[in-house]
Amino acid sequence: MLKYTIRRIIGMIPMLLLISIVVFLLAKAMPGDSLSGEIDPNNTNPEYIAEMREKLGYNDPLPVQYFDWVKGFVQGDFGKSTRYKMPVSDLIMERIPNTVFLGVSSLLITYILAFSMGIFAGRKPYTIGDHVIGGLNYLGLAIPSFIAGVFAIYIFSFNLGWTPYAGSVEVGLQEGTLDYWLSRIHHVIMPAIVLGALATASYTQFLRNDIIENSRKDFVRTARAKGTATSKIYNVHILRNSIIPLITFLGFDIATIISGAIITETIFTYPGIGQLFLNSVTTNDYPTMMAITMLLSLLTLVGNLIADILYGVVDPRIRLD
Repeated sequence: MLKYTIRRIIGMIPMLLLISIVVFLLAKAMPGDSLSGEIDPNNTNPEYIAEMREKLGYNDPLPVQYFDWVKGFVQGDFGKSTRYKMPVSDLIMERIPNTVFLGVSSLLITYILAFSMGIFAGRKPYTIGDHVIGGLNYLGLAIPSFIAGVFAIYIFSFNLGWTPYAGSVEVGLQEGTLDYWLSRIHHVIMPAIVLGALATASYTQFLRNDIIENSRKDFVRTARAKGTATSKIYNVHILRNSIIPLITFLGFDIATIISGAIITETIFTYPGIGQLFLNSVTTNDYPTMMAITMLLSLLTLVGNLIADILYGVVDPRIRLD
């Protein structure tokens, strides 16, 4: 296991280099550049603009610009946001707690709903309850997150007034107090439900189908022939084998904590990494956009590594050498 982990970590280095090249070239291929955010908007002197372009390195050859960017990135210098006029690293650290809080809350909702409905549907297949759960899953797969978010705001915020429709915490509350955390939960609950409930469908169907398939295998028949309790058969023998496919999703969920919230955070005006990324694209804030893209790529690779390791933990038959 240790040798496998080390090999995978070393193998991530060329992958990250390739991703960095693609991200850099795509940013350079986009129309315009971030120069307008770096200079004084009141000074339109061509000589001043040319001087600033030379000073900021926009006239350097692409390989030189790429090397300078990678060198700074490795050292933890992600550049300066051309929109917010502050280091990108500080900007990300300011926003990432909100996104992590939203992501963890949505994942809890996803797994609670998926395990509850998946186990029920798998143990009682082709019943009315199973068909109802299947219908809800298809509905969740069919509804885009931005549609669900708009309806959630209209119904629960504007009409019923149960939840706020913007922000992450009420203004004026002292950080760390009980009222502060209650306000944060109050602000995150609706986007978390939208994000988590829509992601439940695929998890539920995978778990249901695997439970049904495993319940027909020989080891289950043997356990029943020995008089093993039905609850133990499902909870120990079947469920342990059925959750293995979900481990794959768990690895990707690490990146989903940030990337999956882009649309949801924008709709709910929730100040997180997702909203920051979308704003950086629309305002040509390339340092911020490139840093967040590389962060998502790194999280995806780490998530895949964790998923592979968890395979061996959940199923001892799988050996990673």
